[in-house]
Amino acid sequence: MFSSFDSEILFAARLLLGGAFVFAGLRNIQNAAFLTQLMTTRGVPQARLVLWLGIVLQTVTGALVIAGIWTAAAALCLVLFLVVATPMFHNFWDHQGPERASRINGFVGNVALTGGFLALIAQSL
Repeated sequence: MFSSFDSEILFAARLLLGGAFVFAGLRNIQNAAFLTQLMTTRGVPQARLVLWLGIVLQTVTGALVIAGIWTAAAALCLVLFLVVATPMFHNFWDHQGPERASRINGFVGNVALTGGFLALIAQSL
């Protein structure tokens, strides 16, 4: 039914998935001091360096996904990023009430993003 729109649908998927990470990476620049402190309290060694590496990874691989360049490799990098970042920033098990609900929502959202990237990887191979 949609076979004539395959490339447009795939581009929209890449734009939405990759764009979310370009946006998040740029937003994290504004929150760098807070995020560095949070990562330090969670025991991340050299938190500032790790944060900036994460920001670069998010923005560069997100842009590669959008552009359709090295899509499978870029998507895999973002899956690995999500596997590391999700329990660090969406640790719902350490919270109660509205804060717990918010963290659960972020956790589930990242699980869904992981699924989208896995589908993109499968399509790219």
